[in-house]
Amino acid sequence: MRFGNKGKLSPRYMGPYQILKRVGKVAYELDLPNELAPVHPMFHVSMLKKCIGDPASIIPLEGLGVDESPSYEEVRVEILDRQVNRLRNKEIASVKVLWRNHLFEGAAWEAEADMKSRYPHLFPATPTLD
Repeated sequence: MRFGNKGKLSPRYMGPYQILKRVGKVAYELDLPNELAPVHPMFHVSMLKKCIGDPASIIPLEGLGVDESPSYEEVRVEILDRQVNRLRNKEIASVKVLWRNHLFEGAAWEAEADMKSRYPHLFPATPTLD
């Protein structure tokens, strides 16, 4: 029986589970939970890994709360630079935006029209000529 998805980021081991008894020279019987009832409880020693740790420091999964909709909002600090990129038939204005929680080197180029529509407070009002 396969334990979940196979792949690069899948867990390599499950457990820890308590060893009930040694069967022969190279096999052990484990105390598996009810959700693993279809799995045979006997395992070869090569399939087991020693659990090094304090059982008192293991946090039960039942008590943990997980936010169903995690979100992270980027907050703009200031506009550092402006440039106009020329394509064949049009010009695209871009601004270099410094984000909060990022270094100066992490500033990113964004489309000026998009930034003006979403964050008008970052652009100073241009005076009109009479």
